Parts: sequence; C-alpha cells; structure tokens
Amino acid sequence: MVSGDLFASAGANSREQQAPLAWKLRPRTLEEVAGQEHLTGPHGIIRSMLKGQVRSIIFHGPAGTGKTTLARIVAEQVGLSFVELSAIDSGVKEIRTVADQARERWNLNGKGTLLFLDEIHRFNRAQQDVLLPFVEDGTLVLFGATTENPWISINRALLSRCLLLEVKPLTSRAVIAILERAWTRRGEWWHPDGQRDPEVFEAIAERVGGDGRFALSVLEQMAILADAKASRVLSMAHLDEVMTSSRHYHDRMGDLHYDLTSAFIKSLRGSDPDAALYWFGRLLAGGTDPRYIMRRMMVHAAEDVGLADPMALVVATAAWTALEAVGLPEARIPMAQAVLYIAAAPKSNSVVKALGKLDEVLKRYPQSEVPSYLRDHHFGERTLHEGYRYPHDFPNHYVDQRYLPWDMDNIQIFEGSDQGQEKMLIKDLETRRRQGLEPNV
Repeated sequence: MVSGDLFASAGANSREQQAPLAWKLRPRTLEEVAGQEHLTGPHGIIRSMLKGQVRSIIFHGPAGTGKTTLARIVAEQVGLSFVELSAIDSGVKEIRTVADQARERWNLNGKGTLLFLDEIHRFNRAQQDVLLPFVEDGTLVLFGATTENPWISINRALLSRCLLLEVKPLTSRAVIAILERAWTRRGEWWHPDGQRDPEVFEAIAERVGGDGRFALSVLEQMAILADAKASRVLSMAHLDEVMTSSRHYHDRMGDLHYDLTSAFIKSLRGSDPDAALYWFGRLLAGGTDPRYIMRRMMVHAAEDVGLADPMALVVATAAWTALEAVGLPEARIPMAQAVLYIAAAPKSNSVVKALGKLDEVLKRYPQSEVPSYLRDHHFGERTLHEGYRYPHDFPNHYVDQRYLPWDMDNIQIFEGSDQGQEKMLIKDLETRRRQGLEPNV
C-alpha cells in the first residue's frame, strides 16, 4: 500500500509538472479569484455558502471564467469530496457510480460529495433526469456548468432544484490581475529573471475577450516561443505571432459569441446571403460547435421562412444529417448551402404567430369538449361516428364541417401570409373551402 501511494504521489507530481499554466496557477481561495465579485464578494452567494449550507448550482457563462475553480474552492473550504465529470464523455452509468460512492461516504464518515458536471447541456433530458433524485435527497451537491442558455438547454425540473448563477466574462482589469499574479510566480514555469514589454499584458487582456484561461495559455505559448528564439523578454512580436492562429476567437468583447449568433440570425431573417455567410464563417472559424449553428438554422428555417418555402427546413435538416455523417471540414459545404438557401428564401412568420395565438386560445379554452362526431370509435369494424362526414368521399377531398369545439366561435388561430409557396397554399385552401360551401357539389 505504501509503495502504491508513493507511485501515485510521483505520478501526481509528474502530471502537475506537465499541466498547463492555467491549471498550475488555479486559485485555491476566493481571495485569489479574479473577477466574479458579484459571487465572491462580501455579499456574494458563493462566499455566503462557505459560512452556511451549500446548495446545488447551475453556473452559466463563457468559457475560462472560473466555473470549475469556484466549484473546487467551495468543495475544499466546506469539506466536501470533489468529483469532476464532463457530459461530453460521461453518461448515466458514471452518474450512478458517483452517486453510489457518495452514499458510501455518507455512511462511512458522514462526508458529502460535490459533483462538478461540466458541459451539462450536453446531457439529453433523460440523462439530466437521472440527476434529480440524487440532488433532491442530498446524495450529491451538483455544480453544473454550461456555456449555453440554461433555460433552453437544462430541464426545468433540474433548474427548479438548483440555484442559477451567471459567471460573467472577466473584465480587462481582472485578466491583467491574473497575468500579474502568474508573472510574480514566473520562476515556477519560466525564467525567474524573465522580462516583458510593458504593454504586453494589456494587449493580451484586450485580445482574449474575458477568458482568463485563454490569457494564461497565450502567456505560456509566448514563453515557449521566446525560449525557441533564445529570448528572455516576452514581446509584442511574440504575442502577435501566438495570436495569429486565434484571430477568430469569439469572446474578444466578452459577449461577442452571442453578438455573432444574433447577427447571423438577423441576417438570415433579413434575406442577406452575403452577411449570413460571413457571420456563419466567423462562428465556425471561431470554434463554435457546428451543431449549435445547425440547431439555430433549423429553428429559423421554420420560424422565419416557414410555409413560404417549406423546403428551407428540409435543406437545414439535410445539412444537419450531412454534418453528423461526414463531419468537418467537408460538412462546411452543405452547411453553407443551407445558410444561403434560408437567407435567399421568401420569409413568413405565420407559424410563430399561430403558436402565439394558440397559447392564448389554450388559456381561454383549456377544457373544451370534443364534438361527439369527432370522438374516437375503435370497437368492432372501423366505423365513422354518426354525423361525421369523411372528406375523401367528397369532391376535392374536402367537405365543410366544424372541427373546433362548439364553444369556440369566431376563433382563428392561423392566418397565412402572401409570401412564396404559402400564398399558393392559402389560395388552394380557400378555393376548396369555397367549393365545399357551394350547393350541389
């Protein structure tokens, strides 16, 4: 056992030496955390938790802003065992294993477990539901982390059991503070007598868009580059060389990822293929998950094109299938095809407007009775209820007949537009309705 412990300790030390700079310099206390004062300050909820009971949390916000660090600090400060999983490579089996181990800790030494689940939005609804009983009965304290909108990507049942906390992009001042702290410890990762250009930290902070982890990665790459050139001074030239491959980084202004997404969506809606393709390119080059882009396109093919050109949704869905089948970079071609098709297609939001009207109608008529002739009949041979008229027995496969409940007079939910194919669809429907009202048909 002693030998095993020695090997484990040696292995941990070796991993620590090879770990990225951001890991080596990870803050150990709230006082060392730069930024997030709304959570860690005197009246912040994280600081309050250290004095009282720790609750399950869903952190949402950009990458590299300290979500994992905060979870580790809380676990260490209050004496919880810390377990870290990523939803990218974990599933129900791993969650149940962690929960079983957590129960054993409670039973053996009365110690709780904090599970940090990164990329929690990658879990589907069924996988997220597995977490519910363990969070509910206190088997696990869950700290989930997501870079997506939690109201869309996280189950409402899980959200209702957790505190929802926003982790904000770091300010330039906070990023500079992280870099300065790393610089005071440069003997641990570079040359203790190393120098730097005076303006280099400000320049890094400007370019990394509030991502502290990325800032430390840039600093580390600059040091490696300087060593390769036998230099003991980190210069602006080194920074420019390192950042060349990162010129499309999304969060240069903190919320730029969301701004790019918004510009992309508005360009699709505004029928500007050039702009839509440009913002699509920016998103993809900056490292956005291509599935995220395709989800947005499928939604807007239905929301903004809709019945004016139903093929828009078909093209978007086909591009999703192509992405799953061949992956990048080849999938850029069908993805770009979908972008151009949706942007160039005629626009109609009649589907969305109909859903809005539907919500109003459902509130007003939540329990209206189904007309007798529309009710289900499944006994014996298939029979049609007395009073029901079978549309296929009439010319044009249409017959004038009431389908809404009897108490819903003068209700119209769908109003078609005069755009694209929807115009012809509505015209054909009106023609069939008119013919159905004509006598002797």
